[in-house]
Amino acid sequence: MATIRDLKKDINFVLGDIIDAVYVWEALNPKEDTKNSEAIIDDAIATFDTLIEKVNDRKVESRTKHLTGVRVELEEKAIGLVERINSL
Repeated sequence: MATIRDLKKDINFVLGDIIDAVYVWEALNPKEDTKNSEAIIDDAIATFDTLIEKVNDRKVESRTKHLTGVRVELEEKAIGLVERINSL
């Protein structure tokens, strides 16, 4: 199903871009403490694992509603991570 494949790609690209943004921030601010930025990367990886696990869950009642919920959760988590990057 193309929708599932696209959702997995979106998860990968969005969270990958967030991790890249953290690495760029770290490169531009070498004297800053990286504890907070590393925490953002860890949270992005944990979010990736959680969302992919939810996408692969086939034992849900309504697959379409479930995948829509995963897409909404991706958007919410990504916004939260970007806000944390902006506050570094």
